[in-house]
Amino acid sequence: MTSTGEERDGAGRDGPLWWERRRSAVLDVGLGAVSAVECGVEGVGFAREAGIPVFAGVLFGVVVGAVLVLRRRWPIVVVLVGIAVSPAAMGFLLGVVGLYTLAASEVPRRITATLASMSLAAIFVVMYMRTPVSGEVSRTLVITLSVFVAVALTVPPVLFGLYTAARRRLMESLQERADSLERELSLLADRAEERAEWARTEERTRIAREMHDVVAHRVSLMVVHAAALQAIAAKDPVKAAKNAALVGDMGRQALTELREMLGVLRAEAPKPAAVAVPVALVGSFEDGPSLGELEALVGQSRAAGMVVELDVRGECCGYAAEVEQTAYRVVQEALTNCHKHAPGARVVVRLAHREGEVAMQVENGPCDGKAAEPGLPSGGNGLVGMRERVLALGGVFVSGPTDEGGFKVSAVLPSERG
Repeated sequence: MTSTGEERDGAGRDGPLWWERRRSAVLDVGLGAVSAVECGVEGVGFAREAGIPVFAGVLFGVVVGAVLVLRRRWPIVVVLVGIAVSPAAMGFLLGVVGLYTLAASEVPRRITATLASMSLAAIFVVMYMRTPVSGEVSRTLVITLSVFVAVALTVPPVLFGLYTAARRRLMESLQERADSLERELSLLADRAEERAEWARTEERTRIAREMHDVVAHRVSLMVVHAAALQAIAAKDPVKAAKNAALVGDMGRQALTELREMLGVLRAEAPKPAAVAVPVALVGSFEDGPSLGELEALVGQSRAAGMVVELDVRGECCGYAAEVEQTAYRVVQEALTNCHKHAPGARVVVRLAHREGEVAMQVENGPCDGKAAEPGLPSGGNGLVGMRERVLALGGVFVSGPTDEGGFKVSAVLPSERG
């Protein structure tokens, strides 16, 4: 079906035959009926001029005028019929509406221009031949009048049809663009939701690592001290009191760190209407531990009875907060694993400040077999958490048993300057 410039409201097809809308069918049938009546009336004069029965002339005019019903289906046929019957001085509405429909359709413009020119020429010739020339009416006036009528009946409907077609194409283009933008916005919303979900997952993982590092290390030391306290309570009350004080200090430190972490979690709750991207540990890098506290960390393990050697090489140049905290947490978790899995073993903590990176290594030897197992539970998340922390900063993490029967954890972090 050839598309014209008539408005198309609504969605889907609900018209009969070739019409897409019922109202389009009603409009065309109405125009066809009016055109048939007009041509039927004009057929009376045509019958008298042609010398045929009036009934035949009227019937011919009705058939010609009814052709306008086909204007959306075959606009070229309608215009050709209008041109063909122009010598009979009938089909005024047929010619005007046919030219408009042709110009508004998707017919190639060269065909529209050709048929419009033919219609203009036919109207001019018919008008010129049917206007008598007398003393009061000069030939020039007849020619001028014929040109005016031909242009008036041809050019306006063609121009209006071209405008309607251009407007329809513009509206279709805008609709396509709007649909495309809607699809893009929907895709962006989906991606934003995916990023938000990814951020929530990452934040949950990060919180889990922080909780694990804080609780596991402090509680492990508390368990070790509690075991030592139980063993020497009756033999050495002074040392038992000292161990009890250490247990209390470590418990308070663990509670303080947990409160700080929970305080940050509650510091800024995301708005319900917005896409919730977690802000849980905003600022935690700046407030967290640093490499300057490494000596105190090692001292806590020594106080728990572990033989720990700290070897620091190079000068600390003030790294970014996340680098220092990650390095501290790696050493902390490695020492916690030594308390859990290598009681009585000798441990060496190495820290090297190099150009462009900072390296750390915690290595323990085999257990001496004398120290009692502390019975600390292990969730298997320590090494995983360390690896995640290091890789998140673009570093390298390696862990595994040594040839001497111990275990070694090594990590290298890029030294982003703070």
